Amino acid sequence: MHPPKVKFRTLSQLCFVLALIAAPAAASTARIYVTNSAGDSIDVIDPATNKVVQVIKNIEIPHGVNFSPDGARVYVTNEADSTLDIVDRKSAKIISKVPLSGHPNNLAVTKDGARVVICIAEDTGGLDIIDTKTMKLSKTIPLNGRMHNVYVTPDGKYAVAGSVRHKFMSVIDLATDTAAWQMKFEAGVRPMAIEAGPDGSASRIFVQLSELSGFAVVDFATHKEVARIKFPEPPVLFGAAEGRTGTPSHGIGIAPDGKTLWVNSVLNNAVFAYSLPDLKPLGHASFPELKLPGRAPIGAVADWLAFEPGSKTVYVGNSSFRSVVAIDMKTMKVVAKIPVGEVPKRMNTLVLP
Repeated sequence: MHPPKVKFRTLSQLCFVLALIAAPAAASTARIYVTNSAGDSIDVIDPATNKVVQVIKNIEIPHGVNFSPDGARVYVTNEADSTLDIVDRKSAKIISKVPLSGHPNNLAVTKDGARVVICIAEDTGGLDIIDTKTMKLSKTIPLNGRMHNVYVTPDGKYAVAGSVRHKFMSVIDLATDTAAWQMKFEAGVRPMAIEAGPDGSASRIFVQLSELSGFAVVDFATHKEVARIKFPEPPVLFGAAEGRTGTPSHGIGIAPDGKTLWVNSVLNNAVFAYSLPDLKPLGHASFPELKLPGRAPIGAVADWLAFEPGSKTVYVGNSSFRSVVAIDMKTMKVVAKIPVGEVPKRMNTLVLP
């Protein structure tokens, strides 16, 4: 028996039905990648289902993860081998291992996809530049510091890298591969987020620092710190037993729609939200905690965060609990707890073309 034919009286009715049919496919075109820093795997989460749909294996101590613009390759910094591991996204197989000049930390990809920029965590380190066409190290930009995290500005003109040990942030002109300007801090430079101005250029950098329960605000044009935002004092202090009070805030990001800034707080066991551009506090979402007899509660020890493309859900790694939590950005409530590998840290979102 054939199903009955349905007649549409108007074109708008037909378009509405076609949109409903297309919706599930569109929702599954993003993936959240989570590196398990105390293991040898990377978990891949489908934000449409909040389930792990793929696991990349055999990368010992994976640090940063990023992607080619076409989504065909996944780039992972391998701390055990001091290599950039290039993975075929569909098969999850390693297709190349590029030797680096030293021990790597995080990485970024230029807007055109031609180069991968990698932080080298050596005392005389800098940034390794990988040519993605030849899959070889093309040069190292010396910065004379143990570099940790690196980002490419929204307009693709600069790379911004920070050093925890040497307490500075360096901005590199990607047209010349030379340092454009540098800024010193009194504490180590940890994760950062870069805000785009009306013309798409870098406007402000939000910088997390060692010992700071909050973040600094740096004006990109003047190269000056213009504000510091501090979290409220926690009613219960988390992170002390885990030795994380020196890193009270780790993980910061701007939502894809550019309207809000989200910042992890280890001490508060929460993620705080601020409106942009005015940095008005919007509230916070609390993370899971573990209560055991005779000791203070154990917090999630949040490490890093990432967003689904629609700016509806933020994902935060719980390094204490081998999980990632999905938080509804409107209600600020945890809507899913997703099991992953050992000590999940760096995260990134791939939007498939």
